[in-house]
Amino acid sequence: MHANPVNAGHYENFPVASLVLPRGLRAPVRALYAFARSADDFADEGEHPVEWRLARLAEYHEHLHALERGETSTHPIFQALAPVIRAYGLPYAEFHALLSAFEQDCEKTRYAHFGEVMDYCRRSANPVGRLMLGLFKDADPKHQAWSDGICAALQLTNFLQDIAVDWQKGRVYLAQDEMARYGISERQIGEGRVDALWQQFMKEQVERTRRMLQAGAPLGLALPGRIGLEMRLIIQGAARILEKLHESRGDVFTQRPRLGWKDAPVVLKRALFPAQRKSGGASGGCGSGSCGVKGP
Repeated sequence: MHANPVNAGHYENFPVASLVLPRGLRAPVRALYAFARSADDFADEGEHPVEWRLARLAEYHEHLHALERGETSTHPIFQALAPVIRAYGLPYAEFHALLSAFEQDCEKTRYAHFGEVMDYCRRSANPVGRLMLGLFKDADPKHQAWSDGICAALQLTNFLQDIAVDWQKGRVYLAQDEMARYGISERQIGEGRVDALWQQFMKEQVERTRRMLQAGAPLGLALPGRIGLEMRLIIQGAARILEKLHESRGDVFTQRPRLGWKDAPVVLKRALFPAQRKSGGASGGCGSGSCGVKGP
């Protein structure tokens, strides 16, 4: 999760050394990011066979098991990660969950229904938020539930942004049964055809993701100080992307919706003054938001 977008695939929302974060947490966050980024790179190494990629991820599992046994690692990623895990008591299960999602990316390229998509989000996105809360020693179950909603919404937003990009990689993260309900084929994705049915399909996808983001948004007000501001920036950044998806009627083919410098004042204002956006003021088909999340 990141207030400042970086070119990092599904990890462009990770708070890599964000200036909003307390200085003492920037190095730990970089260590977490390096682990996630490098493991995700293994999953995306298209020139290597699946067996090679799975072997690299299996090595990461073993490095984690070694740390769990109290052994010292000579791998630079895990040399940086080990003291962070120890200092903050971070659960190894979350790291293994991330790896399981990357392993799935090596072999599974289609999702039959939305439940399968959400299961992927549970392992590919939710651990990031829980690990970030761990850096702040926050084990509140309600906060973790809100974080899960936000992280899943961030992942879904990224999937919608990257429909064309993922198609080029041979992956479709859209639920196959939902596509069929709107008469949408993969050929249409390949052609980049934005017809009325595609627009309605994408509207439904955007609205559902926005509701999920909205459900987790109270976390941005519940967390204190800088981490609260960081979270509100993340939430509003995602909300702005969803607005762009709505405004383009789901046309992710001619231009990938992303945040630019012109969006910064909008996102910052919404994050700094969330109380002004708790009711009304929404435009478009999703309705009004709460806790500072505007519907697209």
